[in-house]
Amino acid sequence: MTILVLNGSPRKNGNVAQRLRAELKKYEGAEVIWEDVCDLDFSFCTGCMACRSKGTCVLPQDDAHRIADKIKECSMIFVGTPVYWGNMNGKLKSLFDRLVGVMMAESKLGIPLPLHKGKKAAVVTSCTTPFPFNYLCGQSTGAARAVKEILTSSGFKIVRSIAVSNTKK
Repeated sequence: MTILVLNGSPRKNGNVAQRLRAELKKYEGAEVIWEDVCDLDFSFCTGCMACRSKGTCVLPQDDAHRIADKIKECSMIFVGTPVYWGNMNGKLKSLFDRLVGVMMAESKLGIPLPLHKGKKAAVVTSCTTPFPFNYLCGQSTGAARAVKEILTSSGFKIVRSIAVSNTKK
């Protein structure tokens, strides 16, 4: 089993990273590929939609292409993100924007076709809003919902979703 970890937090030892590492302990023996998204160097999506027909982004080679290859190879993906305004980290969102062509295809009728059926996913979010307000105000649920939408639309089955609420800054 190969697990790709996309740590969307700029804090390499913050709450998100710590929880991702704790979850990985349940998969002892798996090959783990850890990527700190905030360290990646890639251009923003231009919305050209060429990736839909080509199956890959047409922008010049960068770290988004490398991550696309890792997603194709992995059997499970862990995605962690701090909560920013009830959503995922912006750099993580920008990466997912670049990965559309690798995550899903499109039928001749324009219907999205998931490319990762049978693969599993885990989602970790971390919010400084204390429990239960992180849920009541939609902070943690908004971020988790956004990540889950991308993953499930791509065919991944969400097997674990963890929301960490911590007031440490």
